Amino acid sequence: METALYLLPVTLGDTPLDRVIPAHNIEIISGIRHFIVENVRSARRFLRQADPKFDIDGSQFYELNKHTAPQDIAGFLQPLHDGKPMGVISEAGCPAVADPGADVVAIAQRKGFKVVPLVGPSSIILSVMASGFNGQSFAFHGYLPIKPEERARRLKQLEQRIYNEQQTQLFIETPYRNGKMIEDIIKNCRPQTKLCIAANLTCDDEYVRTRTLKEWSGSVPDLSKIPCIFLLYK
Repeated sequence: METALYLLPVTLGDTPLDRVIPAHNIEIISGIRHFIVENVRSARRFLRQADPKFDIDGSQFYELNKHTAPQDIAGFLQPLHDGKPMGVISEAGCPAVADPGADVVAIAQRKGFKVVPLVGPSSIILSVMASGFNGQSFAFHGYLPIKPEERARRLKQLEQRIYNEQQTQLFIETPYRNGKMIEDIIKNCRPQTKLCIAANLTCDDEYVRTRTLKEWSGSVPDLSKIPCIFLLYK
């Protein structure tokens, strides 16, 4: 197997692997024994789902998340130096997109290692596809500020970009604050501005709906415990 850093997408929720993960990915996984992961427990669970016979105990895991010391990250790539393939696994979706895995990919690129992104589900791309918004120009902003004044200012800035640049704006929120996020969008943006809410993408209870803020007002579903991505456009 070729020595490279393989970026291994995982499911976005409790979705059968064969629905969203290509068989080619499973073949790649079977040849890797060194993994950089956001969470060891969920990574091990994913590997067992991918291949029930996978040698978990014979594999090595390097945990990369907000608690990882920056000076430790470069050392995670030692197996690549030794000629062994490595995999990067996120908590959900595609690694290195809105994900700490981007830090180790940047180091691998600087050191001249081959980086191989594999096909898999991305909530960003899937939500743009389903929204009916501009898919030629869009920007993902991750989490918006929590403080009310800062959040209001940020929402108005993003809305202005919609009308000035015709650019779709995307962002996310911690699930238990989804309801407050929608309230703040309705409160701070124009009634005619459109909001698409995409929740539990690829799962059996997937929900994707686009409406104007005037239409959303007073009819917001309960999304308090569901992973969502929010999109704004005109």
